[in-house]
Amino acid sequence: MILHIGIDDTDSLEGGCTTYIAALLVERLINLGVRFIDYPNLVRLNPNVPWKTRGNGAVCLRVEADQSMEDLIVGCVMDVVEENGWFEDVKTEPGIVFHIGDVPEALKLFAEEAVHGLVSLEYAKSLIERHCAMALGYKGMRGLIGALAAVGNQLEGDHTYELLAYRRPENRGRPRRLSLSSILEMDHVMGSETFNNLDPETLRPLIAPHGPDPVLFGVRGESPEAVHRAGMMIEAEEPIERWVIFRTNQGTDAHLGGVSRISDLRPHTPVVVSGVVSSPPRVIPGGHMIFTLEDGTGRVECAAYEPTGRFREVVRSLIPGDEVRASGGVREGDGITGLTINLEKLEILRLKDLILLLNPACPVCGGSMESMGRGKGFRCRRCDFKDRGLRKRAVRLERDLKPGVYLPPPRAMRHLTKPLQRYGREKRPNQPIKLHQPWHWP
Repeated sequence: MILHIGIDDTDSLEGGCTTYIAALLVERLINLGVRFIDYPNLVRLNPNVPWKTRGNGAVCLRVEADQSMEDLIVGCVMDVVEENGWFEDVKTEPGIVFHIGDVPEALKLFAEEAVHGLVSLEYAKSLIERHCAMALGYKGMRGLIGALAAVGNQLEGDHTYELLAYRRPENRGRPRRLSLSSILEMDHVMGSETFNNLDPETLRPLIAPHGPDPVLFGVRGESPEAVHRAGMMIEAEEPIERWVIFRTNQGTDAHLGGVSRISDLRPHTPVVVSGVVSSPPRVIPGGHMIFTLEDGTGRVECAAYEPTGRFREVVRSLIPGDEVRASGGVREGDGITGLTINLEKLEILRLKDLILLLNPACPVCGGSMESMGRGKGFRCRRCDFKDRGLRKRAVRLERDLKPGVYLPPPRAMRHLTKPLQRYGREKRPNQPIKLHQPWHWP
């Protein structure tokens, strides 16, 4: 049988990690004799849902095993989740979904909806009842949503890879110890085969998280071979407990769909909106940069927050009349302002000419002229030449901006945001998956 095992919401801001549970299961399931038909899938869902923990990621393990092993596999998965899930957090509501055979279209559609918007637990339960072999929901059972979405999302289009290395239990919660020079060398050697290793503005390493979770570091890249090579170049100054290569939708813009109308925007959803800048950008307390966008159906505020660094300078350089395409998550109004798009990407489609009106030069001596009053013409300051018929001259100024795509620095990017270096490197749909050896340890 082909068995798909979806797992979600086992972690907390205080600790735990759903990918770590997947990594533990890789070892245990292989020891049982199952065969993996894909890398563990790490599926990032809509990053704007208000109840998410960190990266809103669910996992799916896709394996082949004898039908007689079903109960053994289910028991193994339950044991690992119950032993390692962060159940003490009241907000953690783990879910496990088991599906046998081909993934039906209904589950694929559900997975798309979970990446692009909000889906209900009732909807997930109804699909599980109709299509899945078994499911287990703990506490409030909200994790069933992500678990089912991970089963349904087979990453059939563009995808990337991530090698995740994990810490031993005694080191969790302590500062991570990695050789900075090895990270810099890896980034230099790997070039565009990996991405978001360092923040270019600060040179701060981005491969290591800062929380109490078990992840020591994660290297993201275009192929399993690339992330394996890169991961082996990292010099850890503490023991590594295990590592696994995941296939994922990170760095693909998977959450950004077609262009929306402003009148159709809804809170907590990722959107792409084209329109015209209708107000000069302004700074609000905290150093955040805001401008207003209109598209004929309405207007919406767009925000580049202080952590986005130089990206705010791009927003600052906009002028009314510029045509742009804004991508990001919709934040609910606060009673004073309406909906706001938290910018993840800004594409400048067309720049309005920036025209400066200057006083004419004196036709006699070339000196500068001054106005003699509204409609009364100009007088030369140097030779006193007067001409009532002269008018100001229009001068087109060069804009600092150019049409194109602009992104925040990597330190401020979401997991799903596609880096500029990946443009043109998207994977074709349904490319065959061949497991690189080795793809996990132990």
